Amino acid sequence: MQSAKQKISDMASAAKEKMVICQAKADEKAEKAMARTKEEKEIAHERRKAKEAEAKRDLHVAKAAHAEDKLMAKQSHYHVSHGHMPHHAPMPAPAPVMGHGYGRNPPPGVAYVPPAAYPPAYPPTTTTTGHHHHPYGNV
Repeated sequence: MQSAKQKISDMASAAKEKMVICQAKADEKAEKAMARTKEEKEIAHERRKAKEAEAKRDLHVAKAAHAEDKLMAKQSHYHVSHGHMPHHAPMPAPAPVMGHGYGRNPPPGVAYVPPAAYPPAYPPTTTTTGHHHHPYGNV
């Protein structure tokens, strides 16, 4: 059942892609008819290619969504409504922690805010007996 539903959804997405490509070609013809220079005609052609590429990208995104829907329906016995979570359920990725794993540069789009002060690595020792006291005992 889900395979048939996926095929139908994929066919509908492919038809939509072809419709968008046809519309892009018609727009290109109209833009080229109004264009006065060779550069304007090139711009119209590049716009058509961009619209086609976007339509193809949208088709692949839709197909991936259809495959995911099929997979989720296939694994419907793992739903939370049964009162348990499967051991292999996908977990969301944790948010990145600043200062860990990125070196000096934060990830793109994240502003780096340095901490006010770092805590000391080891508690200071107050004994002057010449013995080294490790903060975690004898290691």
